[in-house]
Amino acid sequence: MKRLLLISLCFLGGGLALQAQQTQQTSIEKGTVFTISEPVADQYRYVLFPRKNFIIKRGGIANLKSVYGKEVEVVDYAYTDEGDTRVTLKRTDGRKFFRNFKTVDAYLEDALTAGELTK
Repeated sequence: MKRLLLISLCFLGGGLALQAQQTQQTSIEKGTVFTISEPVADQYRYVLFPRKNFIIKRGGIANLKSVYGKEVEVVDYAYTDEGDTRVTLKRTDGRKFFRNFKTVDAYLEDALTAGELTK
């Protein structure tokens, strides 16, 4: 009987602790400017650039070094069910990414913590 009471109290306490946690969303506005930084790994993980074969098929140059240090602005944003902020980014100089793509998407909080985007 004591074990049953102890187990039920543990589940009750765990459930209350999970409800107390809140997902923290970054406040973002359209027009916010970020800079694309060099990724820590060999590829970008949270800035969703097209795969190299799609860039080449559309006649672009698949060189990720061409986006290092470029300033981008937020065109649109949406909050996902998981609590992430997915933003659509456009270059501030008016040019296209890899000569073909006007915009790219990114997971904002993850890209900022990974260092792929900087303010």
